[in-house]
Amino acid sequence: MDFLRTRFAAATGGRLIPTLVVVGLVVAVLGAAVLIAAGQASGSTAERSVVRVAPSSPVPTPLLVHVSGAVRSPGLVSLPAGARVVDAVTAAGGATTAAEQSGINLAARVVDGQLIVVPTRGAAPSSAAADGGRATATGPMSLSSATAAQLETLPQIGPALAARIIAYRDAHGGFRSVDDLGQVGGIGPKTLAGLRDLVAP
Repeated sequence: MDFLRTRFAAATGGRLIPTLVVVGLVVAVLGAAVLIAAGQASGSTAERSVVRVAPSSPVPTPLLVHVSGAVRSPGLVSLPAGARVVDAVTAAGGATTAAEQSGINLAARVVDGQLIVVPTRGAAPSSAAADGGRATATGPMSLSSATAAQLETLPQIGPALAARIIAYRDAHGGFRSVDDLGQVGGIGPKTLAGLRDLVAP
C-alpha cells in the first residue's frame, strides 16, 4: 500500500491535495449552475401557469315595474334588463280569466318605473285598463307599452308613424324619455311639442 501511495504521489508531482481541492471546486461550481438553471426553469413555469382573469362585466340593474289590472297578484315586480311585458304579467301571477290581453302589447320591452295595466274584457275604452298604456284614465300614454291602435289616437300619428314608433321601441328597448320620439323618422320638433304632454316613456 505504501508503495502504491508513493508511486501515485510521484505521478502527480506531490500535488495530490491541491488537485483534489480543484476538482471539488469544479464540482461545486457545476452543481450550483445546475441548481440555478433548475430554479429559473421552475420560475418560468410558475409564471406561465398564472391564469389572468378578465374583469367581470357589470351586473345589469333590475327593472322595477308596476303591474295592475286583470292579473292574479298586482303590484310591483322586479325583472331583469331586456324583459318584456309578457314577463311582467307572468311575474304578477299571470292574467286572470277576465283579462283582455289583446289590449296590450305583450312583446313590448319594459322600462324601469313603468306601469303596465292589463285590461279587463268589457271595460270602457277610456278607462285606464282598456287603454293599457296610460298611468291613469286621464294620464299620458306610455310609449313603451302602447299598441299601434292606441298610438294612432294621438294627434299627427297615423299608421305609418305608429309603426315607426313601435319599431324604434323594439330596437332600443323602449323609450327613456319623451325626447326620444324626436329620433323617430317623421316626427319633427312641432309634432314632438304637440305630443309632449300626451305621452310618457
